[in-house]
Amino acid sequence: MATHFYTASSLDGFIATLDHSLDWLLSQDIDLEGPMAYPSFEKNVGALVMGASTYEWVMRHEERQWGYTQPTWVLTHRDLELPTGAAVELTSDSVSEVHARAVAAAEGRDVWIVGGGDVAGQFADAGLLDEVWVQYAPVTLGSGAPLLPRRLDLELLEVARNRSFLCGRYRVVRDEGETNRP
Repeated sequence: MATHFYTASSLDGFIATLDHSLDWLLSQDIDLEGPMAYPSFEKNVGALVMGASTYEWVMRHEERQWGYTQPTWVLTHRDLELPTGAAVELTSDSVSEVHARAVAAAEGRDVWIVGGGDVAGQFADAGLLDEVWVQYAPVTLGSGAPLLPRRLDLELLEVARNRSFLCGRYRVVRDEGETNRP
């Protein structure tokens, strides 16, 4: 079991435009059966945690249909519409509390921090982020939501090319004395 931040980024380090659009990403060429692609990653995921902006984008672009079967926690201080019949919980609890619930619900499978570099950064700050997976798209945005808006030391574990994407998997390097993991 590990907690992953799996995302795509522009070459200049943004995961979304200033208005939270991912249109730049959806027009890129990637092999969904290729190395480090989403479908094989998602098979090992037992629970998801996402921020409110990512959740709202998914709900808008999936026509209010929820595409995940895993239990999901949405970090928010607002009331948001929930999809019918889905295991989605809105919460303003600490990332440590949410992580503990997600780990229990994942039943030995991985936890995916979906979208939102700041959300992933909060998990990293708490010592709860194990890996960062980034699929770098051949596009620059110039501005937008940054990949990770804080410093993290990472160790490269794997690299692959998937058509137009340069894909990297990194381990989060922690201080030796860090004990925040359950």
